[in-house]
Amino acid sequence: MAMDKTTIEANTGYRVLARKYRPKDFSDLMVGQEPMVRTLTNAFETGRIAQAYMLTGVRGVGKTTTARILARGLNYKTATIDKPTIDLKEIGEHCQAIMEGRHVDVIEMDAASHTGIDDIREIIDQVRYRPSTARYKVYIIDEVHMLSTQAFNGLLKTLEEPPEHVKFIFATTEIRKVPITVLSRCQRFDLRRIPAADLVRLFSTISAKEGVEIEDEALSMIARAAEGSARDGLSLLDQAISHGNGKVEAAAVRGMLGLADRARIVDLFGHVVAGDVKAALAEFLSQYEAGANPVVVLNDLADFTHLVTRLKYVPEGAEDVSLSELERTRGAEFAAAIPVSALSRIWQMLLKGIPETENAARPFGAAEMVLIRLAHAASLPSPEDAARRLLAIENGDVHPAPAAPRGPSGGGAQASTHAVSRPVAEPRAETPRPPATVTMLRPREATAPEVSPEPEVAPEPEVLETQAVEAAPEPDIVPEPVVAPEPAPAEITGPTSKIKSLRDITDLCSQNRAIKLRAEIRNFVHLVRLEPGQLEVNLESGTSQTFLNELGTKLKEWTGEKWFVSLSREPGQPTLVEAERAERERLFQDARDDPSISAILKFFPGAKITDVKVRADEQNTETTEAGAPDAAVNDDGDVLPEDDLDD
Repeated sequence: MAMDKTTIEANTGYRVLARKYRPKDFSDLMVGQEPMVRTLTNAFETGRIAQAYMLTGVRGVGKTTTARILARGLNYKTATIDKPTIDLKEIGEHCQAIMEGRHVDVIEMDAASHTGIDDIREIIDQVRYRPSTARYKVYIIDEVHMLSTQAFNGLLKTLEEPPEHVKFIFATTEIRKVPITVLSRCQRFDLRRIPAADLVRLFSTISAKEGVEIEDEALSMIARAAEGSARDGLSLLDQAISHGNGKVEAAAVRGMLGLADRARIVDLFGHVVAGDVKAALAEFLSQYEAGANPVVVLNDLADFTHLVTRLKYVPEGAEDVSLSELERTRGAEFAAAIPVSALSRIWQMLLKGIPETENAARPFGAAEMVLIRLAHAASLPSPEDAARRLLAIENGDVHPAPAAPRGPSGGGAQASTHAVSRPVAEPRAETPRPPATVTMLRPREATAPEVSPEPEVAPEPEVLETQAVEAAPEPDIVPEPVVAPEPAPAEITGPTSKIKSLRDITDLCSQNRAIKLRAEIRNFVHLVRLEPGQLEVNLESGTSQTFLNELGTKLKEWTGEKWFVSLSREPGQPTLVEAERAERERLFQDARDDPSISAILKFFPGAKITDVKVRADEQNTETTEAGAPDAAVNDDGDVLPEDDLDD
């Protein structure tokens, strides 16, 4: 016969809140675990009861409690009900013993202390015997991931085909460490973290039952500190009640947990985003002297940064009951004023600074250095703004970009001054390069020289002519070798530009520093058809899967016109690299076939053709000199520097 609840409490003395208010049936489990309860309800009503269950979740969410309630439901028996059910309104014949962990047919085992195959072999030997008094013999194995590999293997056969009177219930916090062969034989339930709003309501109800007066802010702090664990939260509530002698105030809970005042954390965040180092350090020192832990202060600062970022995209998140009114209002203000790039930078710096502070010999000094870095970074432009300003400076626009918007707190003018006074890069003064000397072979005016058998009659070096050719300024991007003389492409100015060839597209890539895209176009793209707004190409293997989409997007961005880039099965024209290689080989072959050059090569043993240049007519001399010299190329097609040209 079940014992009276009051009698049990009187015999056992005081029990902590985590045990006293442990859920007794499935209705209590509805706090945060509704999906699991709904699934079990339907399974029990239809009789689809599995032979094994796997319960997983973080500590304190109710895995062991759920296992006991499940064992109670499987063995539920009263004067009117004698079948498995989830409707546990009254205490059954076996309920009290199961909930207290002392029923002979419900065996609880801690896998952390019973990890070997011998422990599992003992279970295997016992499953053949029917239960003594209950309907099912239930084995509850807690922290099942601690079992050894041999123990798991020994359990597989029994777990897959257990006797009809045996049920297994496993609980673990490390589901990834459980072999998949075991998971596949179990019905799995993931017990989620309990939301802070549900914890606040639960703690408020329990405080009312205990006759304890507790402030709403204190409830919110305990719920946040519990991190989704009802057991941890109830332990903290028990401690707070003892600390406050029956009355729980927010200041007492803050001191007990070593937390900083949330309002002061918001003020500290405002000083940091405004770049006011002096005010930030003064506020942090004041919190430290009041007893706040430096690591806790940085963690709270990170939590508020996350809240502001979340409110930027989910404004309804401000309705969370665990948030104070100050956090709602100030968080919304910061979310509207601070860009995401600045919030992301603060978050990343805090993630790096918190472990540094935890491991530092002087946590206070380490935390101050983190705050100094945060405040200093607030006055710097974002990486996107820095890149944009650098590109503007390189293009000749030396006017600094406007400073990024600051937070709603003070110090914005000072921060803006810092941002403007920090140029990203100084424009370099362009100095003209000295004219490079290029040595070229030219035949004599007369007929080809007669080859003499004696080496001493070889002509003197007066057959060599040295010309000074003015080199073009060195570009930022190394140009591809182009031997054939071509007119300089028209300057591409924006939406009014007309793309007439692949070379126009590669010029656009060079101007916009899209080096990878330019290389792919030159090496892998065969032009099939090019019309205004439409480009049809054939690709060789080696291009990325997103090449066509990327090319279309870039063309639209650079020209201001919508481009449709499609893939064709037609072979198309040769790639730019293939065309340049063919043209280069043609020029070399023409040079080899020239009688004068052939004679010179025979007359100078060891001489070779390193470059082929097409000389312009006399009337076009000025035009030729104004262009950039072509790159020197040897017989193998390799590009040679200007200083290494052979005679």
